[in-house]
Amino acid sequence: MSHPTFITDIARQHIRIEGVDYSAAEAHSRQEGQLSLLQETFYTRYGANSFQASLADFLHEWFDDHDTVLVHTSGSTGTPKPLRVEKQRMMQSAMLTVRFLGLHTGDTALLCMPLKYIAGKMVVVRALVAGLDLLPVTPSGHPLAQTSTTPVFAAMIPMQVYNSLQVPEEKERLQQIRHLIIGGGAIDTSLGKQLLSFPHAVWSTYGMTETLSHIALRRLNGPEASDWYTPFQHVKLSLSPENTLTIEAPAVCPEILTTNDICEFNAQGQFHILGRKDNTINTGGVKVQIEQVENALRATLSCPFQVTAVPDPKFGERIVLLLEDPEAACPESVLTEAFHTLSPYWRPKQVFRIRQLPQTGTGKPDRATARKLAKEIAEKETK
Repeated sequence: MSHPTFITDIARQHIRIEGVDYSAAEAHSRQEGQLSLLQETFYTRYGANSFQASLADFLHEWFDDHDTVLVHTSGSTGTPKPLRVEKQRMMQSAMLTVRFLGLHTGDTALLCMPLKYIAGKMVVVRALVAGLDLLPVTPSGHPLAQTSTTPVFAAMIPMQVYNSLQVPEEKERLQQIRHLIIGGGAIDTSLGKQLLSFPHAVWSTYGMTETLSHIALRRLNGPEASDWYTPFQHVKLSLSPENTLTIEAPAVCPEILTTNDICEFNAQGQFHILGRKDNTINTGGVKVQIEQVENALRATLSCPFQVTAVPDPKFGERIVLLLEDPEAACPESVLTEAFHTLSPYWRPKQVFRIRQLPQTGTGKPDRATARKLAKEIAEKETK
């Protein structure tokens, strides 16, 4: 394996998929309205609605004459939005990650996330610029069950990692991945503990669609394990007047971004996320951060849950718990004990047991839907 010679001239790029090389000409038809050779091959082999077909479709778009591609935001706090992003900036982001991780030409890269979103697209772009060998598997909660090859590099969401840890064969394969990055959601304390002893590098990523995937990483295992994110070189960070993170990363984003993430810095310029501004509940004049309450409850609650709020005539908002517990496996006594570990202002005032927690297409908690669902349930109970 050799260090990659980055190819940023799109016309000269090729894509390697499961050991087979496809040229730009094979991935994109120069005649308008016609399928590329790669699309025809994958449509026939896997079906027009398969994940492999969506990979061929993205590559067809990548090799066209436009300077941008279409992506969608995840919709974790609202309606997903379409966004045009520049191919040149996507390649700059890809090179930052490949350099940081020390990936080599020919390294296998697991592609297990939807190509509608930036995270999946960026796995493909890293393969394009660095000559990685893509291993596409249909996005699911158990991506490692679909391949007999252990990839050198993988980008996964926390839910996929959690599920893989529950199956011995998948856990063994997960531990053998040399470069594992986890993004798209918070790493809770219990998951972090299970990753501490992994023999190879495991990283949590920080980023968003607008920054074309991540602009900072923190190590989850080994002697370098930390709660603090380290930004890439040439990324400038600061705090807005509301203590939210402001990002200046001209290589990947033309604008200065003010995020909704409330954070703090240490003396080394690293940062720690406390929660999202739009995930703050104002109950009786006390501001409570949803993520902090959830992190505290995870120590005692095993059933899946989400913290949210509903309107309250006295306090403005009251904290409620959505509990994915259709079989009532989590009794009231367990909930009472868990709530008593919280400060009084953090304690949920109601518990709504539901069949399935709302999630976005990328596996994040769908906070907007959670609030709407909780409000509907609360209104029904008061009638």
